[in-house]
Amino acid sequence: MTAQVDYLVLFFTTTSGASGDLLGSDEKEIVQLVWQLVDLKNQKLGKLNEVFINPELSERTAESEPADEASLACPSATNLDNALRQFHLRLTNEVNSSGTGTSLCLCTDGPLPIRQVIHPEAAGKNLVLPECFFSFFDLRKEFRKHFPSSDGKGLDVQLMADSLGVSVEPDVDSNAMPAQQVHSMALPAQQVHSMAMVVLALLSEPLCHKFCNPERVNDKFETGTCSKMERVCDNTVIRARGLPWQSSDQDIARFFRGLNMARGGAALCLNAQGRRNGEALVRFVSEEHRDLALQRHKHHMGNRYIEVYKATGEDFLKIAGGTSNEAAVFLSREAQVIIRMRGLPFSASHEQVLAFFSQGGGPGEGEGPGEGEGPGEGEGPGEACEVSGGREGILFVRFPDGRPTGDAFVLFSCEEHAQRALRKHKDILGKRYIELFKSTAAEVQQVLNRYSSAPLIPVAPAPLVSMLPAVSLLPPPGGMRDCVRLRGLPYTASIEDILTFLGEFTQDIRPQGVHMVLNQQGRPSGDCFIQMASAERAFCASQRLHKQVMCGPAGRGGASSRYVEVFSCSAEEMGLVLMGGSLSHTHTHTRSRTGTGLSPPPCKSRRLSPPTYGFTPAPPILSAEASALYPPIGQMLLGPRPLPPGHAYYPASAQLYMNYTAYYPSPPGSPTTLGFFPPQLSSPGALVRMPSLAYSSGVKDLISAVQGYQSLVECVPLRGGGVLAQSGSGDTLLPPLVKPAGRVPSRL
Repeated sequence: MTAQVDYLVLFFTTTSGASGDLLGSDEKEIVQLVWQLVDLKNQKLGKLNEVFINPELSERTAESEPADEASLACPSATNLDNALRQFHLRLTNEVNSSGTGTSLCLCTDGPLPIRQVIHPEAAGKNLVLPECFFSFFDLRKEFRKHFPSSDGKGLDVQLMADSLGVSVEPDVDSNAMPAQQVHSMALPAQQVHSMAMVVLALLSEPLCHKFCNPERVNDKFETGTCSKMERVCDNTVIRARGLPWQSSDQDIARFFRGLNMARGGAALCLNAQGRRNGEALVRFVSEEHRDLALQRHKHHMGNRYIEVYKATGEDFLKIAGGTSNEAAVFLSREAQVIIRMRGLPFSASHEQVLAFFSQGGGPGEGEGPGEGEGPGEGEGPGEACEVSGGREGILFVRFPDGRPTGDAFVLFSCEEHAQRALRKHKDILGKRYIELFKSTAAEVQQVLNRYSSAPLIPVAPAPLVSMLPAVSLLPPPGGMRDCVRLRGLPYTASIEDILTFLGEFTQDIRPQGVHMVLNQQGRPSGDCFIQMASAERAFCASQRLHKQVMCGPAGRGGASSRYVEVFSCSAEEMGLVLMGGSLSHTHTHTRSRTGTGLSPPPCKSRRLSPPTYGFTPAPPILSAEASALYPPIGQMLLGPRPLPPGHAYYPASAQLYMNYTAYYPSPPGSPTTLGFFPPQLSSPGALVRMPSLAYSSGVKDLISAVQGYQSLVECVPLRGGGVLAQSGSGDTLLPPLVKPAGRVPSRL
């Protein structure tokens, strides 16, 4: 609209809640409409009109606040639908009686009365607005065309009148109406009268303003695609959270009715399983509309309130942006409704999908298209609906290698056909029921991006060192399996409960050989590793204790009782898990029949021993020169770290191990350190020999090494690199030590 309109309708509305710059932000209902007609050619003012509205209290607001007293006291108060009809009828009669012209347009003091009040409430009550409410002039923007230096946010009618030198006086006859109506109408009538004075001042010389090119309010959301190469302004995107899972882009557009969303600007977010997570990213045409959308924070969609926050253009492109040419061709058709199919047989074809929607009744449960036949006849309530474009209207989602995912998108020409298709929700195709959902163009792009890119869950941990080659870091499973892994422990189980569960095998636990696995919050994860004296004892423990019931503190058969899985493993595998890895994935070099990977279930055959497992030797990851710089994972974890003299090896207050990605071990324990075994009487002055000590070791180092034991060291004589430790109570301070291979103890 480039030419000036004939009439300008000065429009003002009030609600039962906030006013001014917060008008419409509290989701309160309209209580009054006030308008006045202005003849732009003759510069004449028409009669001032008003309509009082009695708010229809919904279930959400019935108990919070009563209706506006002025609207209830007025006998002519009506509902919003009748008020809009009266507005349109009076306005049409007044224009026709003037005879000057027929074109008219609304004019408001800011966009709030139209965008934040009229359109949202009409959408919530399913009302059809007159055509004049889809275009309007913002008096503040028209004023800034002549006074560009004025502040747009702080501008109001009074400031505009003062800048133009116009005196504003309320034109209300207080003797012609009751006092209550005078009080309720004084402010709206004065506002409209002030707007009329400003408009006449703009029309007169020397400004001679022309009211052209009004703002438009989009009455329909336009679907479309978005490329990842497109630039999206950060000031035009918001994130909506708390959406119902079945909501579509049209529901989002309905929630933001009155604000202009960009083409294809509604992107529903999906979780890792490909299902909607209740969030959406919405893109608007300008920053002004984005700011108005933020004012709808915690407005309601049905019975749910929606949270609205700022977002970035990068966030929007991650969800809605796409690079698939196939999706671009599929979504290039205009005025189409998209339906998502989930749970399709992997052998489903275009013809079977077309037959699924074309049949009148729901498919039966007989032999279906998975066996090469069409859908069976059934008695379902579904109705026949034609897919738009035939085969071209169906898009199957596939993995990068071409395998089907069980998802597909189907186009329908109109909303009526789409509703018929949705009635086939959970009908049978082949031997599977099919889930149907209303979808969006952004969801199509997002699903294709997810399945065509890298896997959602990596199958191996990230490399620990950047120089390592891009191969699996899982340790080769050919080491000595002298450790035991307990899986499925009660979360309340302590080390004492674990030792009780092991029974006779407790005697075979190495010193400080019990390692409980904790999560990031420092709580038990249900796993535990135990270092045994030999691989044979570890294998026997896994054979005898596998899937035995552990009784927690609640007592036998209580809530803390559950069976525990017991596996034998190597020290390298234990070190991998304690450093944040996982043994649940299948090994890259071998795939066991049971699918347990590095830790297969214990073999029930007594003729097999741990070294006879059929593992293929793994090639070395590093060269011989480079491997000398990086010790094995088990040595990195289990080897004691050098500590300065005077510090305990296992301090009580400090954390011993680093907090890695997922899990980390607890301070290790053993039966001797926990007092699990009763004290044994022995000869006074029992001695313990500690060979192969460093020549620089001092008394403080030895005291720190034995700090976790129950008895105190009274004398520690050093002699020739060895040590003899004696306790006052006569108890043995240290358990017998096993001489490491390749080391020669020093002689006293």
